Amino acid sequence: MTKAEIVKTLNEQGLTDIIELIEDAETGDLEELELVESVGLLYDEMLNKEVVRVLQELGVKIIYVTDEEE
Repeated sequence: MTKAEIVKTLNEQGLTDIIELIEDAETGDLEELELVESVGLLYDEMLNKEVVRVLQELGVKIIYVTDEEE
């Protein structure tokens, strides 16, 4: 999926908070993001992987934490 397709899908699903993360990454306001790997950002596993990929391409460092660290 392209970034535009991902943003369109997120918009259709009303996931504006995830769109804001992508926008923050584009402007350099988001440098790293902590995620619980078993949870991710989204329920949709494929879309979650695509969003994480886009964030990484935009220079965001993804830091995976375990459930115990939360």
